[in-house]
Amino acid sequence: MAAMTPSFDFDASSALSMGQRSYQEDALICDFSRGAEIGLTVLADGMGGHAAGDVASKIVVTEVFSELTFQRGNEAFEETVRTNLFDAAMAANACLRDHMETHPETRGMGATLVATVIINKRLYWISIGDSPLFLYRNGSLKQLNEDHSMAPQIDFMVKSGLIDHEEGRCHPDRNTLTSVLFGEKVPLVDCPQEPTDLQVGDMLIVASDGLQFLTDAEIEEVLRLHEDDHSAKIADRLLDRLAKLNDPDLDNVSFSVVKLKEAQNQNVTDAKPAVREGIRRVG
Repeated sequence: MAAMTPSFDFDASSALSMGQRSYQEDALICDFSRGAEIGLTVLADGMGGHAAGDVASKIVVTEVFSELTFQRGNEAFEETVRTNLFDAAMAANACLRDHMETHPETRGMGATLVATVIINKRLYWISIGDSPLFLYRNGSLKQLNEDHSMAPQIDFMVKSGLIDHEEGRCHPDRNTLTSVLFGEKVPLVDCPQEPTDLQVGDMLIVASDGLQFLTDAEIEEVLRLHEDDHSAKIADRLLDRLAKLNDPDLDNVSFSVVKLKEAQNQNVTDAKPAVREGIRRVG
């Protein structure tokens, strides 16, 4: 008789909203297919306006997801996943360069990137730009990736007393990116050498910076209140909280909620991660 040990299920849902914008520059793919042992999320937030930002994000998401999907068929994928993530990001950057060369009217476009791979309860990821990757564990929310914008430097100025809180919050350079995929050399890439070990009960939020119209404390509160609910309900509650802001400047918002749940009545020899996956679009 096979030994019984806890395995895990995925419960994943995604949401896209235009916010108060007239066009959507975010692109997102979340793939946790039932029975698969590897889960992928790829998100990009485009820049360059209606004529190019949406194109840039779609190019980045399509290229990165396609490359990771191709590579995950290899038996040694986990051993090379960090290299695969980096190579996929650079391939997407090259695609942006090629597109701008053949479509000069799109010059100046670019996109952020955050891509995650979950294998055997290990989280591998890469990020370029200011799209956040959150880990919620035991009632506490933590951002795992670096923010490649001026915001951290401005926050440091606030903490140092160089500027006051309100000036820092409304600083015109706050959202200026210090790294982005834009067809040229990428200044900063955040891709840790070691994966993050995940636990049953953990929740990942892969998001565009539009979600950060809510404070970390507000996001954490929603997750804490609904941590026992399905990921789709959690996504709805986050969208509801954003809508209640009634902010005329609300940016595009896209995010995936990925929960790790203990599998029920599965032998370790037969255990396969399962998923409840959905997507909601607003606007």
